[in-house]
Amino acid sequence: MKRISGSIALIAALMSFQHLPKKTGPTKSGKSTVLITESIERGKIIYLQKCLSCHQVDGGGVPHLNAPLDGASAVVGNDKAKIIRIVLNGMTDRVEIDGEYYSNNMAPHKDLTNRQIADVLTYVRNSWTNKASAVTAAEVKAVRAKNK
Repeated sequence: MKRISGSIALIAALMSFQHLPKKTGPTKSGKSTVLITESIERGKIIYLQKCLSCHQVDGGGVPHLNAPLDGASAVVGNDKAKIIRIVLNGMTDRVEIDGEYYSNNMAPHKDLTNRQIADVLTYVRNSWTNKASAVTAAEVKAVRAKNK
């Protein structure tokens, strides 16, 4: 019986990471897929601690309160600095995203390190239906320096 429950726990743990890239080798940007996978894994932990309660397990947010992260153009777009600033500074404005309005405040997360912010944003940009480039600690550092 212990073997069966142990096997079930192992299968459940493996399935929780099924969305992660499986291949290895360089990506288009020249970064190793393994490094991006590690960043996504670290980012998932941060997401579960800091983001889950508002943005939900499926990244769908809460209608008219908390913006969705899954499929949102602001999340997967090329302007990484914008989403980095939102994580760093939070948001108190009513915001329109893809034709819907959201009005719940988002707390700033300046307490997170550059690596943690990069990891959680890489996780968000590559989870659910999102497929976007990774965010680097250097990109976060540059935005943080401009914010001072």
